[in-house]
Amino acid sequence: MEHYDRRESVFDLIRSMSKAEKRNFKLYAARQGDPRESKFIILFDCLEGMESYDEERILSRCPSIRKEQLPNMKAHLHRQILISLRLLGVQHSPLLQLQEQLDFARILFDKGLYNQADKQLDKAERMAAELEQHALMLQVTGLRRQVYECKVSDEMTHFAAASNRSIMETCDKLERTNEISNLAVRLYSLHLQLGYARSQKDLDLLNDYFKPRLCVYSRHRLSFTERFHFYQAMTWYHYIRHNFAYAYRYGRAWIDMFEEQPCMKEVMYDSYLHGYSRFLEGMYLMRKYGLFVKAIEDFERESRITGSLNENAVMISQQVLFTARINKCILEGAFKEGLWMARSVDGYLRRYAKYLSLYDRMMLDYKIALLYFGDGNYAKCMEHLSGIIAVKDPQVRRDLQCYARMLNLVASYEAGIDHNLDYQIRSVFTFIVKMKDMTDMKRELFAFFRKLNNLATLELKKEFQVLYERLKPYENHPYERRTFYYFDLISWLKSKITGRNFGDIVRERFDELVAGERKRAAASSRS
Repeated sequence: MEHYDRRESVFDLIRSMSKAEKRNFKLYAARQGDPRESKFIILFDCLEGMESYDEERILSRCPSIRKEQLPNMKAHLHRQILISLRLLGVQHSPLLQLQEQLDFARILFDKGLYNQADKQLDKAERMAAELEQHALMLQVTGLRRQVYECKVSDEMTHFAAASNRSIMETCDKLERTNEISNLAVRLYSLHLQLGYARSQKDLDLLNDYFKPRLCVYSRHRLSFTERFHFYQAMTWYHYIRHNFAYAYRYGRAWIDMFEEQPCMKEVMYDSYLHGYSRFLEGMYLMRKYGLFVKAIEDFERESRITGSLNENAVMISQQVLFTARINKCILEGAFKEGLWMARSVDGYLRRYAKYLSLYDRMMLDYKIALLYFGDGNYAKCMEHLSGIIAVKDPQVRRDLQCYARMLNLVASYEAGIDHNLDYQIRSVFTFIVKMKDMTDMKRELFAFFRKLNNLATLELKKEFQVLYERLKPYENHPYERRTFYYFDLISWLKSKITGRNFGDIVRERFDELVAGERKRAAASSRS
């Protein structure tokens, strides 16, 4: 997570800068022509060369800077870097360009150049309307009123009536956008906390609160921004309900609206990239392999453009790509290939870990743990799971915390670490009960593990077969099937029954999946 210690803010900012941005800042600082700026360049160079923030080291390396000067110098340096980044970023950011138009209009107004300010506001108004920046549109209207009041012309009479209508329309749009975005945020928060619906009770609560609030909107009557929040809300709503076909449909609509209005990709690049993330996740969970692979290829092409707009876009697009590619390897049973990718993920985490959310880090750790499990490296699997198990916040993906402990239990058994198996079983069982996530399927699994130590070797295969037959029907259960989103338990049981490698079983099931897709495609083409 990002550091919020004030004394480190300038250090974190410098660490986030690209080589081009650092070079541009030094050119900007040199153009100021103020001898006092040399101290700030010295401080910048010092911070740039440090791996971690160390105030004593700064003072020893910068003898011209006294300790009592350092706080103010850091604050000034922070501001100068932001000014430099703003000047550089305005070339590529429509939102910064819009804000710049407003700033120019204010400067012209303060100079008494009312006609020029009015023309500048015309540009800002057109741009704000195109980008659907309703809050900034209100700022345009407010400043234009000041301009007309000072001009004391007939335009003020016409403006008063028009501005009242404009303000009311803009406020209505803002209110509607706020209502829909609040629903989207609440649904996302619910998914972040619980994952997927655990029971009919969860589903009823979801339907009773959210369904009537979402049904009042007709997407055909919504603006771009309103539609984005609506698609976002509907995608999360159907994810939680395990309705991945509808989640896929709304995820597709989420992406398509940006394709239809490409100028918004630069304005809302993060929203566009996250839409692709939901779209890819939906196809993975539905096991639509052909569509999934094509969507990954499409996103790889798109990420070279939208995913390179700025550092934040690079971070998001790489995370989406890593997750999608790892999911592809898990689906194919290509665990060794996935582990080659895991090395790249390690480098990505070293660079961006403190900027990623806790949930994103947990999910990447879990995916890599699955790769190691599939490859038979149970020690490395448990190493990655330990980071999730160490999380103390029960509000962040309780389901993932539960399944990480369950996978850790299975990995311990496979690794032959069974001297404290009873303790592990009790610990995991207690945690899942505490998280209110105990289900019939989990009870079956715990009952099986409890009697493992009392079973003779010859009895094991028979008991695994019994467990397999009990758990197999849960693959199609409305709520119990969520276990299989996290771990292919059926393939693991089958590997224990047949004595074959877990990866071989997964690859066999994958071949059946692809064969089924080809058969359906052939039948569809004939009809």
